[in-house]
Amino acid sequence: MNRYLWLDAAAFAASFLISLPSVPLCRVLARRTGIMDVPKSEGHKLHGKATPLLGGVAILVAWLLPVLAGAVALLAVPGRFPEEIVGGFRNISSELAMICVCAVAAVVLGVIDDKHAMRASFKFAGQFVIAFAMVFFGGLHITAFLNSPFLTVPVSVFWIVFIMNAMNFFDNMDGLSVGTAAIAFLFFTAAAWCGGQFFVAALSACSAGACCGFWLFNKAPASIFMGDAGSHLVGFLLAVVSARVTYYNPEIAATRHAILIPLFILAVPIFDAFAVVLIRLHNHKPFYIGDHNHISHRFVRMGLTRPQAVRIIHLLSIVAGLGALPLLWGDARTCFVLLTQGVVILLILTLLQFQTIPRQNDNQETNHHEQS
Repeated sequence: MNRYLWLDAAAFAASFLISLPSVPLCRVLARRTGIMDVPKSEGHKLHGKATPLLGGVAILVAWLLPVLAGAVALLAVPGRFPEEIVGGFRNISSELAMICVCAVAAVVLGVIDDKHAMRASFKFAGQFVIAFAMVFFGGLHITAFLNSPFLTVPVSVFWIVFIMNAMNFFDNMDGLSVGTAAIAFLFFTAAAWCGGQFFVAALSACSAGACCGFWLFNKAPASIFMGDAGSHLVGFLLAVVSARVTYYNPEIAATRHAILIPLFILAVPIFDAFAVVLIRLHNHKPFYIGDHNHISHRFVRMGLTRPQAVRIIHLLSIVAGLGALPLLWGDARTCFVLLTQGVVILLILTLLQFQTIPRQNDNQETNHHEQS
């Protein structure tokens, strides 16, 4: 298992290094093309100045170039790599090609929305098309030990669309969404590596490297936002990687509870998405209209600065992710303890949510750039 750890490290490093020049270039391109997030262009956008919105393109470039370079190297000079790696790549090459196509489509959809602010119905339609393409042509299926296509297809499509929107909702403070995504990708890399899925681990490590590189420019005070293009991309990649990892391996896991790992790793953005949707519906507002009801905003209203709120949420994501890894080898008792711990953490967050729900007319300013 250790002999292919270099593959993950190389993927991470390549994406990280490519992102460093890519982000400034996309920042200049965004200014020249007018793809900017203008303060108060929508009611919930109250950040201080117009900010470039092509961060998603930079993340795509930093992710896609190493993926394509690795594929070309394996196919063009197979003799330089172990046959196990070359043969494994051939088995997943068609799926990888579809992942790349859908990733590009997700960014294109997001850039169009960043530039022209599409109607929510058009954006959701585009997300469903991407998800259906990945499921039907990319062979991505979430079975959860249920092999009926009548169940696996809608569950798989829903998962992709839901995670794309969850990360879109979560993109509401500098560095929050991309930092959370980077943490999640690193945990998915570890889970895939433990299961011997070297290509999935490398794909996830590549995604983590691209996110970490972009985070350097997106942390407070952000000089560029990733916009819908970026949130769609990282959401799509998170959905694909989380579904592609084989969590239950009888040689490693003692129980089938390991399939809950994605819910642990993505617990914070998933919880936040459900919470804000319920609050919006309670306030008789469309669930897709951005507001200041996210957990990050509640931390700020409790007296924290925005960077402090972001750091706390990142730490919560790390705690949740660390709780997921023992599911790979723990027995039923271990899983029960970890599930109980996870529920308690979410209950604490719920109490924070409902102790600080603002009035509907609360106009308190926050550095919010959610693109939903």
